[in-house]
Amino acid sequence: MSEQLALLPGYLTAHLQLTLVALLLGAGLSVPLGVFVTRRRALEGPVLGVAAVIQTIPSLALLAIMVPTLAALAGTAEEFGIELRSIGYLPAIIALSLYSMLPILRNTVAGILGVDPALHEAARGVGMTPGQRLRRVELPLAMPVIVAGLRTATVWVVGTATLSTPVGATSLGNFIFTGLQTRNNAAILVGCLAAAGLAIVLDQVIRGLEVGLRDRRRALVAVSTIVLGGLVAVAAGAWWQDRSDDTRSVVIGSKSFTEQYILAEVLGQWVEARTDQRAEGLQSLGTTVLFDALVTGDVDIYVDYSGTVWAEFMGREDLPGRAAVLAGVTEWLEGEQGLHVVGNLGFQNTYALGMRRARAEELGVRTISDLARVAPRLEIGGDYVFFDRAEWDAIESEYGLHFRAERTMDPALMYEAVGAGQVDVISAYSTDGRIASMDLVLLEDDRAVIPPYDAIVLTSARLAREAPDVLTALGSLANTIDEARMQQMNFEVDDAGKTPAEVARNFLTNLE
Repeated sequence: MSEQLALLPGYLTAHLQLTLVALLLGAGLSVPLGVFVTRRRALEGPVLGVAAVIQTIPSLALLAIMVPTLAALAGTAEEFGIELRSIGYLPAIIALSLYSMLPILRNTVAGILGVDPALHEAARGVGMTPGQRLRRVELPLAMPVIVAGLRTATVWVVGTATLSTPVGATSLGNFIFTGLQTRNNAAILVGCLAAAGLAIVLDQVIRGLEVGLRDRRRALVAVSTIVLGGLVAVAAGAWWQDRSDDTRSVVIGSKSFTEQYILAEVLGQWVEARTDQRAEGLQSLGTTVLFDALVTGDVDIYVDYSGTVWAEFMGREDLPGRAAVLAGVTEWLEGEQGLHVVGNLGFQNTYALGMRRARAEELGVRTISDLARVAPRLEIGGDYVFFDRAEWDAIESEYGLHFRAERTMDPALMYEAVGAGQVDVISAYSTDGRIASMDLVLLEDDRAVIPPYDAIVLTSARLAREAPDVLTALGSLANTIDEARMQQMNFEVDDAGKTPAEVARNFLTNLE
């Protein structure tokens, strides 16, 4: 718990920054647009309809859409001297701003149209221009309703911002995503309580502003404004401090499962120990997001797997053998993508179909061919991408697998599900520490359909060009981790309750 609390100020401040900037931009777009719609009533339905459609897009999907969109625009922006980052705060801010618009826009329209027509006539009678009527009559009277919309948007944005972690934006979601994957309930608890606390504080501050404006209580408006200004000052101060530190950290990315967190810590601690560079982690990114970020230079280092690159990025379906796959992946990454393969860490983490040992013995299943006989009576659980991957298509086709149901779920919950008997088979990872602790058995791929998954360290072209000493340091980690050691390290996090940083530190201490 103490380690989670130590991380809280940084994550909370980053979450506050995301929320306030998104609300500022959302309000800055919605209020003028709402005013315009009240002057062009024919546009009210289409404009509110578009805002409603944006609101219906699942928040995580809206965040994810921003990444390829910005990546596509990055080349054009660069021609004008503008740097666009496809991951991090920019995609999160854009998505959250769009997500905040509907309640503010709708309440702006409702507030202005709800002004008593008699007051409009009185304003015209004293000779007010349309602009004066807007500033002196309509907006002041509509402001409590507009602020009520801002209050609703605030709670939505605070909650949605926790989903910014997979697109590379630090937030309280870092606690929740890492906690789910490493079964760290303390991290989940801290993240949830902090997000709820922030939502309550902001809601009450804006409520004070709303009530003060509605009831014309100037003191309450002043207090609420001062508190809100203080929160803005805290967020701005943290942003300025980050901007004033012009030291470029080595950014180490990781996907959203335990092994990746551990390996990212191993790489980061090793870089800091062997070079004068500072390492910075970027956790819980999606596979494609992480690879694209490495290509663009937004991420400097991460560990991927040869089978993922071979099947997903290269689109290859043939399997020429472990060594040939690794050689082909290396050639493609370095020749066509401009990346650098520093080395193979020494182990494979392959996809495998896993079952509880008792269930497999009950059904007489030892191989995937055996599984095909009984699959129509069983349910299989897979991680977020497994059923869309080329490997699954190949397994289904080669073995003729047809399950009663396919369930996509979070990797951490997937293991819990098979352990509790809620699914019969899962798409396990061969080095996962929970295989031994939950007494799971991995079924033999007797027709050699699943590609090899050597863990390889990839670095960006920028890092190779600007910090060759980092590549030299990373090269000394080649072939230092075997399957048994990696499974043990995963077990220490998932079952023994150690942190990835602690496990990585112990490994490097023994290595030296």
